[in-house]
Amino acid sequence: MSISILFEAEYKGERYAGFEKPAAGDPLTLFPVADGRLRAEFIAASSPEAVIASVTGEGGQIVVATDDPELRFLPPLLPGSGNALLSGFMRTHKSKYEDEPTDETPFVAPNWFFKGFGSWIRMPEEPLVVPEKAVALIEEPEVALVYVNDDNGDPHYVGYTFGNDLCDIGLHRLNPGWNPYCKLSDTSLSPFVFLGPPPTTVTGRVTIERDGVSAWEGDFDCGESALYFKVRDMMDNLFTYPAIRRPGMVNYVLLGADEASFHDGFRIADGDRVVIDVKSHDVSFANSIRFGREADRAAETAEVADAAETADAAEAVEAAA
Repeated sequence: MSISILFEAEYKGERYAGFEKPAAGDPLTLFPVADGRLRAEFIAASSPEAVIASVTGEGGQIVVATDDPELRFLPPLLPGSGNALLSGFMRTHKSKYEDEPTDETPFVAPNWFFKGFGSWIRMPEEPLVVPEKAVALIEEPEVALVYVNDDNGDPHYVGYTFGNDLCDIGLHRLNPGWNPYCKLSDTSLSPFVFLGPPPTTVTGRVTIERDGVSAWEGDFDCGESALYFKVRDMMDNLFTYPAIRRPGMVNYVLLGADEASFHDGFRIADGDRVVIDVKSHDVSFANSIRFGREADRAAETAEVADAAETADAAEAVEAAA
């Protein structure tokens, strides 16, 4: 049975939803939705199919090219109010434990971390900014579950997408107590939400490009079958905390990543481009890495340009003399 897909996008200043993953060169059919419409639909509807029928049944759709420069994909279901939280779990993969879990293995909640607010999410091709003095970065391809809370704070599962939980593992290894700092790096999400249960199998490949060529490649598996914990147990425990159940909040929850380039001895550098190809789901997204604040980098670029212009002007005056 095929699984429906949802995405949101902005086009010419208006918000739209789509229910198909675009193929290169194919046009996209978009349906107008106001901010909050989809969140309300998922709270009230009995199924994803009911949400799709409600949105598409009103008409008013438009068709645009996937490469239209005015088309911008949005973090799915992100409220304009900013009432959203990005968080995740650590050390969830079986490969990080010596034993295999059984049905009798008691549940002990894995470590949880705060990653950022919803507005901190980055879309594909947007740069991921990290601290200027990051010790050693690691890309972390992960499943991200999406939930919306109703007016009573009860969570409603929407579906899943994929993300890159970029973080400073080097800082964490210097002092595990610094892990909250380690996580203060941008995170990217794919805009496409699969409207089905959390996936059992997710496989793909990471490519880290440097100066336009592949500098490191490696496979990954981040489906539930690779995890030491049951997803339902992790999420049921997380939603016992009132802070996660604030009314109207959207939660993006990362389920954890396996070992990656850092464990293979590779070190991500400023300007590298991380490509995550989720082959099992035919989804690929990429982001460049930037050390330091974007504002600082822009100022530095402007200063260099100004200096170059001044030098050019001085040479012109000298030549004229």
